[in-house]
Amino acid sequence: MLEHFHVPEEDKVMVRRADLFKATTDLFEAFGMPREDSELAADGLVTADIRGCETHGVSNMLRVYREAFESGKINPTPDWKITHDTSAVATIDGDKGHGLVVVPRAMDIAIEKAKKVGIGAVTIHNSNHAGMMAYHAMRAMPHDMIGYAITGGGAVMVPTYGAEPRVGAVPHAWAVPADKMPPFVLDISSSSVAANKIQLLRRTGAQLLPGLMADEEGTPIMEEQDVPEGVRLLPWGSTRELGSHKGYGMAVIGQVFSGILSAGLFGVTDPPGNGSQFVAAYSIDAFRDVAEFKSSMDEFLTYLVETPPSPGHDRVYYAGLPEHEETEIRERDGIPLHREVVEWFDSATNELGLDRLETLRP
Repeated sequence: MLEHFHVPEEDKVMVRRADLFKATTDLFEAFGMPREDSELAADGLVTADIRGCETHGVSNMLRVYREAFESGKINPTPDWKITHDTSAVATIDGDKGHGLVVVPRAMDIAIEKAKKVGIGAVTIHNSNHAGMMAYHAMRAMPHDMIGYAITGGGAVMVPTYGAEPRVGAVPHAWAVPADKMPPFVLDISSSSVAANKIQLLRRTGAQLLPGLMADEEGTPIMEEQDVPEGVRLLPWGSTRELGSHKGYGMAVIGQVFSGILSAGLFGVTDPPGNGSQFVAAYSIDAFRDVAEFKSSMDEFLTYLVETPPSPGHDRVYYAGLPEHEETEIRERDGIPLHREVVEWFDSATNELGLDRLETLRP
């Protein structure tokens, strides 16, 4: 994640992964979820934080989830079920369950199908926010599979030339295993920036960068300024001249696979909610020898990182490499949370009679 979106040094409070996982699990259980589901949801959030994807970690999402539980938007004990099923694909009605519980279990179903027929795909409707999409795509990698995950729903992004938000940010994530090199993990929003990054800017007081949002009339904001009210994200590319039709198109196709194909909803919904997702697993050995594939991935990824850097840069990365390196740092030194987030934890755990979040003291 760009340094612009990180927690300022003076506001950092460090926590250990295990302590953050326990406190988050306890909170989910206090919201009414079974312990096993709480641990699964907590793992999704903390994995985002340990990889440096703070937009989809505990900082932004836990308070949103608490409100959703209290308003009845999220069902803590869903009776989710498969409504359509074949050897390779399935459709799931999530019964308003938490996306961080329903979606990884949908990926498990896709994985089992891929073991039998080479490819498995599951589309989900009537679920909720599912956290970082890479978390679900990565679930396929230990099975020597390539994972893919999309989530749709909501309307926070304006179409190219549009004045009103009509599509979601619709992230797509792919996870590809390698052998000795860190895996290739690409998790990208169809918008120029994830909606949650706007919340980070508001929390840290940082300026809005050019090309991320539109003003109230839909005109792209192309100069640095204070973060405006509301959320009118631009498609990736920002303007038609810079390729915004590509991000807009990715958002639309993502909504088709996750929302329409699953018999779910898209855009602004009434009542709100009804999140939708799509996950797929591709078994490598259905295409070629797994060891040979991973060796080829190592060669390819090494080839990329050995690219001579352009002036002003030290090295070349690929998707998943910075997150791999950040994980090693945060496992050793702790996860940085904004002090306001720790204060929220203290308030919530005190109110619910739970143990406080343990922090690393200087």
